[in-house]
Amino acid sequence: MQTNFTPQQLLDPGVAESEKILRKCVHCGFCTATCPTYVTLGNELDSPRGRIYLIKDMLENGRPADEQIVKHVDRCLSCLACMTTCPSGVNYMHLVDHARAHIEKTYKRPVMNRFIRALLAFVLPHPQRFRLSLAAAKFGRPLAPLFRSVPALKPVAAMLELAPKSVPAKSRFAEPGLHKPAREKRGRVAILTGCAQPVLKPGINEATIRLLTRLGVEVVVPKGEGCCGSLVHHMGRDEAALDDARRNVDVWTRELNAGGLDAIIVTASGCGTTIKDYSHMLRLDPDYRDKAAVISGLARDITEYLTTLDLPAPSQPADLVVAYHSACSMQHGQKLTRQPKDLLKAAGFTVREPAEGHLCCGSAGTYNIMQAEIARTLRDRKVKNIEATGASVIATGNIGCITQIASAAKLPIVHTVELLDWVYGGPRPEGVPAPVMRAAE
Repeated sequence: MQTNFTPQQLLDPGVAESEKILRKCVHCGFCTATCPTYVTLGNELDSPRGRIYLIKDMLENGRPADEQIVKHVDRCLSCLACMTTCPSGVNYMHLVDHARAHIEKTYKRPVMNRFIRALLAFVLPHPQRFRLSLAAAKFGRPLAPLFRSVPALKPVAAMLELAPKSVPAKSRFAEPGLHKPAREKRGRVAILTGCAQPVLKPGINEATIRLLTRLGVEVVVPKGEGCCGSLVHHMGRDEAALDDARRNVDVWTRELNAGGLDAIIVTASGCGTTIKDYSHMLRLDPDYRDKAAVISGLARDITEYLTTLDLPAPSQPADLVVAYHSACSMQHGQKLTRQPKDLLKAAGFTVREPAEGHLCCGSAGTYNIMQAEIARTLRDRKVKNIEATGASVIATGNIGCITQIASAAKLPIVHTVELLDWVYGGPRPEGVPAPVMRAAE
């Protein structure tokens, strides 16, 4: 794609990076076939190619964002399916991230929209605030139909509808500490506690720590780490996201220097995609550039790390059919497509992949709150394809997908590591049916 940025504009590192990305695009349109919003809405401006044109026009002309570009960029899920499809290597992720930061700086959103976005940024990255908000949601849930009838308040209705009816107790595994291996030590890792996940499903990290320590891996929950920054990053709040990144880089660097780390384990694939991008996010910070590159290089999804270990034979029967939902941040963001399925198969599960597995379920961070109608359409399409597999349980690697799919699916949905922990000696995950023991022939 031909660009016409001035030398003065290209002095801005963000613009210079976006210009390089834009020049790789050859207008081929392959991205439209796998873009969930284009497939759903049929509008060229709701495809990656259409958004690229809008972003190019905005940046080249050095103008503030307007209502049209905000509408179509806000509709982007950042699922990154377009990057998997693109034959030219267009880094759409970094381009749309820059566009969102430009929007945040130059566009004044409607009052209620600003308030809801600020509320999400204030609550979701902080576990205690999030826990309190979920406890309060039960009182507001009866008002959801009323909120849904007012366009500006539809996100509030979506929040109330997505909130679980009960919140698990806080897990001791979320507290800073060291978890010793149960056998001869074969490795040492840090684990990201996260923000929303330990509130909604603390059992995921519990299963991870149990499994790793049984396998001989020492697990440290570092003091001082927090949200990875992805939530505010995708809202265009760059400074807040970079503050989160710097804090975590400092914490993990301290652990690396103190006792060594083989990996930083991440059990929410959306967080993993962001942490692996810290090296890019902090590339302009001379105090953090090198440290961030080391941390990004150590980040591993739990399934990615488990494939490097010599796993024993399963200790529990796993005669169940599992529908594996590959989270967008897993398959498109981190390019991890084989590892989770291989682990499940090796553990004895029959793994089935739903049709249209490349399409997003509609979760996408806060997307299912801010763009609830599109998110519901994508969710229902996803659930229909999953249930058509005939599986008895759904496995995935991202808390957002678990919450989104569970809001409509009849099947239980769990994290992949919960199933692996079970068959390698842990408890059966809540809601997962016991295997039916087949009679000997």
